[in-house]
Amino acid sequence: MSGTIRRGAALVGLALVSAVTACGTTHENAPGASAGGAPSTRACEGAGGKYTIGMSQANLAEPYRVRMDDDIRKAAAGVPQFTVNFADAAQDNAKQVEQVNTFLTQGIDLLIISPNEATPLTAVVKKAYDQGVPVLVLDRKVDGDGYTSFIGADNVDIGRQAGRYFAEKLLPKGGKVVELKGLAGATPAKERSDGFDQGIAGHGITVVGSADADWLREKGQQQADALLKAHPDAQALFSANDPMAEGARLAAQNAGLGDLPITGIDGLPVPEGGIKAVEAGRLAATFVYPTGGAEAITAAKKLLLDCQQVAKKQTLPTRLVTRANAEQVYAELNRS
Repeated sequence: MSGTIRRGAALVGLALVSAVTACGTTHENAPGASAGGAPSTRACEGAGGKYTIGMSQANLAEPYRVRMDDDIRKAAAGVPQFTVNFADAAQDNAKQVEQVNTFLTQGIDLLIISPNEATPLTAVVKKAYDQGVPVLVLDRKVDGDGYTSFIGADNVDIGRQAGRYFAEKLLPKGGKVVELKGLAGATPAKERSDGFDQGIAGHGITVVGSADADWLREKGQQQADALLKAHPDAQALFSANDPMAEGARLAAQNAGLGDLPITGIDGLPVPEGGIKAVEAGRLAATFVYPTGGAEAITAAKKLLLDCQQVAKKQTLPTRLVTRANAEQVYAELNRS
């Protein structure tokens, strides 16, 4: 073959490669690629497109998760290109896997998921991601990095802040604490507990008993009742969320420990939420833990309408709420 022919063939081959690259998207150049992670392989149609989003919720028994769905619904209402379909897994891992698979069969353009537990949901989340569906993981993590972006607060840090509050305000001379944890397989349960241990370390505070209460008020009351009977000398109680803390308050009252300091996490700015519980004196403190719902829709707009990247991890701010600032924080959050 002559040099001219070889050069011509090479140019044709290069043109073909360029054409394939221009007509398709890859994990390196796809619109919607996430910084630090592989992208959506589906082409972004921009603001002129119509998009269906699947929202897979771990359960709707927790007020926090109802609020998360509401925040997504409210934010999406301002984006006429978006239709959001919601599914409730009711704390059932297998059901949540099935619901995500149904979303994929329906051909959703983006998946938002707050996993019931990490490990059982990891494979189906990665399946969606590998199929080119952008995946936004809210609040609870999955294993590995097979998703587009994780949006949530730092649960280790929020637990650490709670531990410091106990050390500095509730038990500055040390003491005994009992603890209510969340669902064992959900990452915030372990992370908040680990952070709490870090926050109280070196301050003479001992966790004398703990129990999983699955984030639920009724189970929180049951488990707190057992803990307080086993440890009647406990001087405070740390709960990994507000509903369990409210259940623990009932248990404490039934045990004749109505003054037992109890703290929670979530701080929902609604009449039945943790901020009002602090304002009323039922809880000593809580921590505002954003749902990430509005941020998820912002990320979806960036991916699907703007054809831009989003960060692999988006850490949301938290805030301590005590009786001194509860009224102010409630008003501020309801203005936003």
